[in-house]
Amino acid sequence: MANPFSYIIKDQEGKTTKGVIEAESKEKLIEHFHKQGCLIFSIEEAKKAKKPKRKRRVKTDDLVIFSRQFTTLIESGIPAVECLAILTEQVEQAYFKEVISSVLRQVKEGAALSASLANHKDVFPDIYLSMVEAAEVSGNLPEILNRVSIYLEKSSALKKKVISALYYPIVIVFMAIAITSFLIFKVIPTFKEIFSALGGALPLPTQILIKVSDLVRQPVVIITFPVLIFGGSVIFKNYIKNPKGKRRFHRFILKLPVFGDLIRKISIAKFSRTFSTLVRSGVPILKCLEIVAKTSGNTVIEDAVMESKQAIQDGQPISIPLEKTGVFPPMVTRMVSIGEKSGRLEEMLSKIAQFYEEQTDAMVAGLSSLIEPIVIAFLGVIVGGIVISLFLPIIKITQYIGGVH
Repeated sequence: MANPFSYIIKDQEGKTTKGVIEAESKEKLIEHFHKQGCLIFSIEEAKKAKKPKRKRRVKTDDLVIFSRQFTTLIESGIPAVECLAILTEQVEQAYFKEVISSVLRQVKEGAALSASLANHKDVFPDIYLSMVEAAEVSGNLPEILNRVSIYLEKSSALKKKVISALYYPIVIVFMAIAITSFLIFKVIPTFKEIFSALGGALPLPTQILIKVSDLVRQPVVIITFPVLIFGGSVIFKNYIKNPKGKRRFHRFILKLPVFGDLIRKISIAKFSRTFSTLVRSGVPILKCLEIVAKTSGNTVIEDAVMESKQAIQDGQPISIPLEKTGVFPPMVTRMVSIGEKSGRLEEMLSKIAQFYEEQTDAMVAGLSSLIEPIVIAFLGVIVGGIVISLFLPIIKITQYIGGVH
């Protein structure tokens, strides 16, 4: 690979020249100038200008499609190099196409497929790389690529279910905020002018509403509120960037009523599915635990798994350190213990994953059914309360007019 070198030389005509040239090494560049009869004053390796890195992502769905197509081509007896060449043409996403082209180039130069993929860890997760590495050792690439595709599909499906369950309440809350803001900034001031023109004492709810509207519309509040939100979000982000802060936050999340239980079940389902897939693919247990810890998504569970890894290195069975952490339910540790004793660990982990995925699905569906009426009731109370407070004086005036007649 050529590197840039800055140089200052004097040629045979006595002319001094300086510039930057690419060469394989400093020695070869010196040899090149000597052959031309040049007098060398200095040769230094030039520093490469660092290009700002853009954070580019490849969707899980694109990675699954790639793996599925790769599996089909390999099963058809097509060499890996030709498979990658075909897939480079098939991939539509620009950055992913660039990545596959880079992998193809490295494989052509003699690099192992797992090593070539490992140069793009922003695209291929640790579980993917470890399974491909295990496949190269076992010579069973198509089957393992199929397994990793299934794993990615199931992980993605679980994530989508949880996110979709939260969409509806989030939309309703934003609608409530938008409607309330419109009423406070536009409608209430108009009614305030009408009430002032009519005169008379206003009902207490209407007085409170008008005072709240006046307060919220103050320039100081309008400026301060976004600043507080932005400042709070910055402080929170910095807090969870700190390992201790992140650990405390994740511990707090797991203790939350209902949601803590849901997050724990999602993490255990992910732990079991990842562990099962890696064990089945022939990845060593200690390596499995390392990957499982990284992909757990919760530092409390990550710490528990890493503690288990250390204990296993000291010769203990997997189930004992997992049980000691107190993070995993007894059912999980007992099934892992049975799997170890019977030699069917992968099967037991798969059953645990299936059980907790079903539990998560049921819990997400239940939460959706529970959240909808709560959010609608919240919207009704807020907006309805404002509307009633505005119309109370009008009702009072109507009753007064009716009494006079």
